Amino acid sequence: MTTSITRRAFLGVAGSSLLVAAACGSGVGSGASAQIDARVDATRDFLFSTYPGTQDLAARASGVLWMPLMTEAGLFIGGAYGRGALRINDVTVDYYATAKASYGLQIGAQQYAHALFFMTPEALADFRRGDGWAVGTDLRYATPDQGGASIGKQTTELQPVIALVFGQSGLIAGATLSGVKYTRIIP
Repeated sequence: MTTSITRRAFLGVAGSSLLVAAACGSGVGSGASAQIDARVDATRDFLFSTYPGTQDLAARASGVLWMPLMTEAGLFIGGAYGRGALRINDVTVDYYATAKASYGLQIGAQQYAHALFFMTPEALADFRRGDGWAVGTDLRYATPDQGGASIGKQTTELQPVIALVFGQSGLIAGATLSGVKYTRIIP
């Protein structure tokens, strides 16, 4: 008897396995809030000291979701996982996990940090009200060397959410389709 696996079934199983493995090693539910807060502090301090212009961006934001360590790997099918904290007025109000899945021509692994700057109270409220939030087309990505200098008042007035990706190490190359979901957690 011959059994064939469809591409959709293979992708579903592979994606589910990746997310389960990431969740098992995440430390969620193990009292990890102090560790997340310490990593967020270090990430924020690194960003501000390396790219001083980002301090003004954070000061204008209604809230910032800090994801201090994202780990991503892919070989045709890829994924990433990380945990972080949402801060309003530099005070942690919630903790979040991020899961990313991708499919396409890709190979490699990398780690990086990112921060989502919610530039309007409405964008922040929409994020917090949601059960989970997938990145959509209203998000602007920038690297901090661009962000510190070129994300000025005009850009922040036009963009409700700005994402900065920084501190990359490793290498991943390719062209993929991907989605990212942010989910509130209780560490």
